[in-house]
Amino acid sequence: MSITRRFLPQRQAWLVHSKNSDSPNETWREKCGVFGVYAPGEDVSRITFYGIYALQHRGQESAGIATADGFGIHLHSGMGLVSQVFEENDLGYLPGHAAIGHTRYSTTGSSRKENAQPVRVDGAHGPLAMGHNGNLINAELLRYDLEDQGHEFTGSTDTEVAAKMLASAPGADWLERASNTMKALAGAYCLVALTPDVLIAMRDPYGVRPLCIGKLNGNGWIVASESCALDHLGAEFVREVEPGEAVVIDEQGLHAMQAVEKKRDALCVFEYIYFARPDSIIRGKLLHPMRMNMGRELARQAPVDADLVIGVPDSATAAAIGYSHEAGIPYAEGLVKNRYVGRTFIQPDQRMRDQGVYLKFNPMRQVIEGKRLVVVDDSIVRGTTTPKVVEMLRKAGAKEVHMRICAPPIRHPCHFGIDMATQWELIAAKQEIEQIRQHIGADSLAYLTIEGLMSAVEQPKDSFCTACFTGEYPMPVQLQMDKLVFERAGRGGKRVPVGVAWSWEEDRR
Repeated sequence: MSITRRFLPQRQAWLVHSKNSDSPNETWREKCGVFGVYAPGEDVSRITFYGIYALQHRGQESAGIATADGFGIHLHSGMGLVSQVFEENDLGYLPGHAAIGHTRYSTTGSSRKENAQPVRVDGAHGPLAMGHNGNLINAELLRYDLEDQGHEFTGSTDTEVAAKMLASAPGADWLERASNTMKALAGAYCLVALTPDVLIAMRDPYGVRPLCIGKLNGNGWIVASESCALDHLGAEFVREVEPGEAVVIDEQGLHAMQAVEKKRDALCVFEYIYFARPDSIIRGKLLHPMRMNMGRELARQAPVDADLVIGVPDSATAAAIGYSHEAGIPYAEGLVKNRYVGRTFIQPDQRMRDQGVYLKFNPMRQVIEGKRLVVVDDSIVRGTTTPKVVEMLRKAGAKEVHMRICAPPIRHPCHFGIDMATQWELIAAKQEIEQIRQHIGADSLAYLTIEGLMSAVEQPKDSFCTACFTGEYPMPVQLQMDKLVFERAGRGGKRVPVGVAWSWEEDRR
């Protein structure tokens, strides 16, 4: 059996410029966290709980755990943080020898319980659960073809599409089925899947999102979005899952194959700048010193006379320290972050909404009053939050505010799992740096150049996806991408699939 991909000329619309999201917030609405463990004799549900707890920064909308006991799959998921979704009793209803877990921020499909992951489906090979980090750019067409074949969907995520494909994929074993499924998928994805007997991991051929493998107590295996999850569990880091690689773990151990040909390296550079935790290791490098290097490069490229360097916590703290060291200007914590804002189901009233950024940050007047500040941040997306931060610092007595951004200007949307903004919402797509400076109210503004960024991370530009800066995407993307496309279609929206049609067909040659 093999997969045949049929290119239909009337459906081809593989263009580069597009819209991406409807998210109204300035902050990055990023990615997801995936985790899997195969460890007979261990409390896999508890291990998975702490695994996704360590990955909580990768998504705060929903969380879930699925376990396998050799006979079936048990699932518990819900809306909110990991600690809100699970209580002690819930773990008792999740027995088994293997498990997968997920923390979500939505990139395809809205934030509702039906879209919480892992998703559970049934197919020709029995039940299967799946969690996903990334975005399938051909999910719309794949889903329509699956529906034409009689498959029914309960949610509106691209994860359910991939899960149904894998659950019914041709192949003599799960490694071959995973390989056949990956040949049909386009986009950025790290997938963890669970059957009653095996744990499966798959990474797209560009390696846009990170995924690593660890060894647990000598006889168990873990896969996780970031190595920090392994550290919390006392697991030993083994290696990263290679781009285009499929991994299956069963009672015989770990089996891997190059399922699809590896393309150019295109790891999302924002994993280094913002997304991943600073204590994670990616490509053999700890991220914290890389972020300090970004600050050092900023200080070399955009020096300024100032009295104090502060960072916008928490993502820019390391870069601010690096700037301070290179510039010889003292570093201090001038902003204190309330790390629990947004982690409650209690919605603010109008008066609290009017407080805006003051709910998230509190300036320390006695530290910054009368000072000329260098304020280091990781990015400016829409330009809605930064002006409020500058205003807050001035009200707290800052004499000057010089913004330094440890990333180049973001001028293009992401199609690979970051629900960032539509292009017309990106402030740098329509304004020059001086106009942005005036908009945010800073005394000066400077961005790290791409060359400076690559020097900081000590790797060549062509080993990353930098499309949000350059518009040069590592793979073709559709003209229009809408995270709510399946829900709109479900409410009577017109089906207009584009891209690549596919079918499972028997190879009789």
